[in-house]
Amino acid sequence: MLATGDQERLARVLRASGDAARNPGPDEMRHLIRRVQRIAVAGMSRDPMKPARRVPSYLAAMGAEIIPVNPFAGRMLGRTTRATLQDVREPVNMVLIFRPSSEVAPFVRAAAARPEAPVIWLQEGIRDDEAAAEARAAGRTVVQDLCIYHVHRAMGGTLRRGSRRD
Repeated sequence: MLATGDQERLARVLRASGDAARNPGPDEMRHLIRRVQRIAVAGMSRDPMKPARRVPSYLAAMGAEIIPVNPFAGRMLGRTTRATLQDVREPVNMVLIFRPSSEVAPFVRAAAARPEAPVIWLQEGIRDDEAAAEARAAGRTVVQDLCIYHVHRAMGGTLRRGSRRD
């Protein structure tokens, strides 16, 4: 269970999303974040100063296994980079997408087609309501226009450790 202050911070962060009405609520978000073990990051940047690199680096430091997806890079965070989501053979709990809103539909569809049904997360400022609606209609969990770093920090910086107590 989150401390009262963390619950309030999480609720505030979730309300800031442009898709707050359709994104998971605080209880489901807590569950989603804490079950994450392996994340495919579509659009991970080679530039260490960009959020598309800093956020995955932070998640890796917090214990998540990051699989970089970028057709223009060889290795990032010590891992071989995959050119496409279809090249990610390992099951993932989440597909985190860092691409412009106008380019995310194919990534959302590829993530929704994965047999392990990962959470599909479009980072802050990124959304495609049509692609998200399709994925949600197929039973997938989609988060749009929300920074996973901010959510993680609002939860007190926990990743998987809380799942043992839940």
